[in-house]
Amino acid sequence: MDLKDILEAILFSSQKPLSAKELQDILKQAGETGESDSADFTKTKAAAITKVLETLAEEVAQLNRPHHLVCVAGAWQFVTQTNYAPWVRALVGIKNRPTRLSKPALETLAIIAYRQPITRAQMEEIRGVSVDGVIGTLSERLLVEVVGRADVPGRPQTYGTTQTFLEYFGLRNLEELPDAEELRQVPLSKPETPLTTDGDDEEPEQMSLEEVTQAKDNDASQVAQSVDEDSEEEEDYDEDDFEEDDEDEEEFDEEEGEEVEEASETP
Repeated sequence: MDLKDILEAILFSSQKPLSAKELQDILKQAGETGESDSADFTKTKAAAITKVLETLAEEVAQLNRPHHLVCVAGAWQFVTQTNYAPWVRALVGIKNRPTRLSKPALETLAIIAYRQPITRAQMEEIRGVSVDGVIGTLSERLLVEVVGRADVPGRPQTYGTTQTFLEYFGLRNLEELPDAEELRQVPLSKPETPLTTDGDDEEPEQMSLEEVTQAKDNDASQVAQSVDEDSEEEEDYDEDDFEEDDEDEEEFDEEEGEEVEEASETP
């Protein structure tokens, strides 16, 4: 019996994609049953399985059948051609179709796919708007997930795509993404403090003793400068008041002297 035919039968009967490792385990398990011919494939390597499946995929494509064999996210499966979608959709029902992603969700998903791992702040830096709601939607759809934390103050979470993302877009791996050199070259800064928070367990960066001391010295200098300015304004105010008081007193003395002279001349 041919290995290619066995693999085709397994994939045709499977309700989910199967990786080369999973197919290898199936062959080994079948060989342990002791049935005829099954023991001949128990030691088949995963690399050999992959090579046979690639050959099978080429043969099916050349036959121009309504279905073809594809490898998505490292797993193999038979899928129908898109031009048969109306009949397949009538079979499975429209309600089973996944909802389409909105334009903001697709834009954010593209940024994550090409620049992963990436923080929310860096996504917002590229898009110019908040991505909190979009990230929630993409996470619920299992298209993105938290893959780690950035090495910046606050340790914000970083996001990347999932295996579901590859299955959704029919990609074997991320290397099959369409070329988007412009998006890959968008510079991303590393802010000292994150623009968004990604969890309650994140703590602000603690200042060093030297930074605290310097900050206190700066505050003291500003207070001293403010006091000096107030003192100068007060001195200027006192001198002006003193000069005005002297002028008023001299005018009063002159008027009083004139009144005394007039009184002495009166008989």
